[in-house]
Amino acid sequence: MSKAKVLTTEQLEQFETEGYLIIRGLFRKEELAEIEEVFEEISQTAVPGYFEPELDRAADDPLKRYPRVMHPHRFNDKAMRYMLHQPVLAVLRELYGEPALAAQSMFYYKPPGSRGQALHQDNFYLKVEPGNCIAAWTAIDAADEENGALLVVPKTSQHEISCPETADEQESFTTHYIKPPKDKTAIPAVMGKGDVLFFNGNLIHGSYRNRSKNRFRRAFICHYANESAVRIASHYRPLFKEDGTIVYLESNPDGGPCGSEFETLYPH
Repeated sequence: MSKAKVLTTEQLEQFETEGYLIIRGLFRKEELAEIEEVFEEISQTAVPGYFEPELDRAADDPLKRYPRVMHPHRFNDKAMRYMLHQPVLAVLRELYGEPALAAQSMFYYKPPGSRGQALHQDNFYLKVEPGNCIAAWTAIDAADEENGALLVVPKTSQHEISCPETADEQESFTTHYIKPPKDKTAIPAVMGKGDVLFFNGNLIHGSYRNRSKNRFRRAFICHYANESAVRIASHYRPLFKEDGTIVYLESNPDGGPCGSEFETLYPH
């Protein structure tokens, strides 16, 4: 039996031409509340290798107290469940034209005053081949220009993966920066709680600094590969099918457009 379609022809065309698509209200209130509870609990202690806050850090750098949580699905069952959230996977199935494999989960707290993330391309890191990664970026808080919304550069999904320049450390907590083409401009992805932004792994994107006084901009972010992919960077293995079955793609040793030396000097 074929599965019911969840995307319109117009939505599929937007993803294809613009490189991204926002689905409003994909997560229900009770699901958002459970995600909030999970990561509030995680925020109170360290999880070595995945979440290493400086719990007594002064306010000079809020991201020292609230760094991003890397791969929470590897140590938290609820994070794993939401990485394999069926409404998200249903959208991905149609964007890919085949089932998706879950490769990574992350949680960003992005407290008031914290730096943003310089423009970059996700498949520079994931190195999914053949095919591409797709991100599913879920707004746990409403996101706008004041509290550090995501920035996307429309129509750059066909832009080849590029070797980054060095980012401005005063504005970005990461070191890589991809300069958009001269005829393209970054725009904010304004989102409400529970909205999900899907975007292509070549799309140039980043985020604003959180300039609000008292608003976090929490986000649950997962990356996926197409089921027909053969290789992925080793950091993202193993992957998971929709039913939770573990999948090991080949490790992609390709150094990418910069070669392996750049990866060593400027790790993501």
